[in-house]
Amino acid sequence: MAGENLNDLAAFLAVARERSFTKAAAKLGVSQSALSQTIRQLEERIGLRLLTRTTRSVSPTEAGERLLQNVGPHLDEVEAEIEGLSELREKPAGMVRITAGDHAIVTLLWPKLRKVLADYPDIKVELSADASLTDITAHGFNAGVRLGEQVAKDMISVRIGPDMPFVVVGTPAYFADHAPPLVPQDLIDHTCINLRLTTFGGLYAWEFEQAGQELKVRVDGQLVFNNVFHVLDAVLDGYGLAHVPEDLVRPYLADGRLRQVLADWSPPWPGYHLYYPSRRQASPAFAILIEALRIRS
Repeated sequence: MAGENLNDLAAFLAVARERSFTKAAAKLGVSQSALSQTIRQLEERIGLRLLTRTTRSVSPTEAGERLLQNVGPHLDEVEAEIEGLSELREKPAGMVRITAGDHAIVTLLWPKLRKVLADYPDIKVELSADASLTDITAHGFNAGVRLGEQVAKDMISVRIGPDMPFVVVGTPAYFADHAPPLVPQDLIDHTCINLRLTTFGGLYAWEFEQAGQELKVRVDGQLVFNNVFHVLDAVLDGYGLAHVPEDLVRPYLADGRLRQVLADWSPPWPGYHLYYPSRRQASPAFAILIEALRIRS
């Protein structure tokens, strides 16, 4: 395929992934009008419409989705290989894009990356906070971060965090008015703060385990967030019970601002892992970040 077509396909992938001409143009460093003209010319050469455009949104057509899923990963591999040539330079360079939840970014990724990035000014990093289980290949990410049991088998997985219990907590004032739950099923009688995970199409069901018995409880309450730090703020303000990573509330448990319940139903879950496609050659820049994030035993 001619180089012109490859460049046009790269432009299409940027628009399809961003679902926006404005964002894609900014990412590519071109004007919106030039980008729109590039896409029209590509559609004319192919003879198919690739994008559905409205005044409010842009989305791939059936043909566009096929290109996004089947051609996109191959172009990403070409880009990764070209970036890999930076190993011939004195200093590693290039962009590394990672998708992760807000908790993983704040507690693990940024604390570790900020120590190493100062030594590699030519490495650029994009951290995308997203609670959904993003398809990293389809959306152009180099890697993602998930809890260990959520990593697909066809991915290379690198452990970056310790095992992590999720705990149920509330304020002393809340428990002054409500009897503490003794078993997870008691939570249906309590006011709870929900977390929405878009991947599963609804609210996160609180997960528990004791002596090999696993339970999921769907709770109810006045508040729903899609950010665990907002959940923390709400539980500290006394708006109900929350189910959150233990490290997030450890200081508040220590000083008495929060109280834990159902401790015997809260075993550690597999910690965070960085994952990426096994077929993708890691660039020198990406390899440096992997080593910076890797947990040391």
